[in-house]
Amino acid sequence: MALQALQSKIEKQIRLFEAKKGIRLDDEVRFIRSWIEKPLSIGAVTPSSRQLARMMASYVDPNSTGPVVELGPGTGPITEALVNHGVKPDRLVLVEFDPTFCRLLRNRYPEARVLQGDAYALRKLLGDELALPAAAMVSGLPLFTKPLKTRLRLLREAFTVMAPGAPFIQFTYAAIPPIPRGFDGTSAEPSDRVWMNIPPARVWVYRKD
Repeated sequence: MALQALQSKIEKQIRLFEAKKGIRLDDEVRFIRSWIEKPLSIGAVTPSSRQLARMMASYVDPNSTGPVVELGPGTGPITEALVNHGVKPDRLVLVEFDPTFCRLLRNRYPEARVLQGDAYALRKLLGDELALPAAAMVSGLPLFTKPLKTRLRLLREAFTVMAPGAPFIQFTYAAIPPIPRGFDGTSAEPSDRVWMNIPPARVWVYRKD
């Protein structure tokens, strides 16, 4: 009984720590393991913080029509923020390369469509998956691990499946935008820096009419 009480106390302390820090320790372990195995395809050592996820979700209109596409959701911290922001799970199209993360996402968000594949081949991957133009695209991809030409192609392909004026939302740890301002007639809006993320991050929102 004493052992059970101790285990219960430890479990409670872990959950309190998770709630305070806005993380799931199981997700931290999964994320770090994947980062060690594939450091260039996963751009951070830990999942995005709750504060950063909320910031990204805040740029999505939950009352808009059409799917909301998330690129590189990982263990789903931004996905969770989108749902908490009011985006219905059945509107979500989650594009994830890692099969372990895909299984996790399908379990957590059974109403969402989880597509396993390379987000940098976006047009080919989405194909006929979208019945309507996307109302928003939210990206957790590590863009700075890719050449500028690849980043520009990703944004161009994204806009081909998005509604006019819909936001392409991308975070970065860098001081400069991941995609240059004014590319192909797009507007670019930066957020304030999110200091509560590790490392601190900024959100960039791109739109094209």
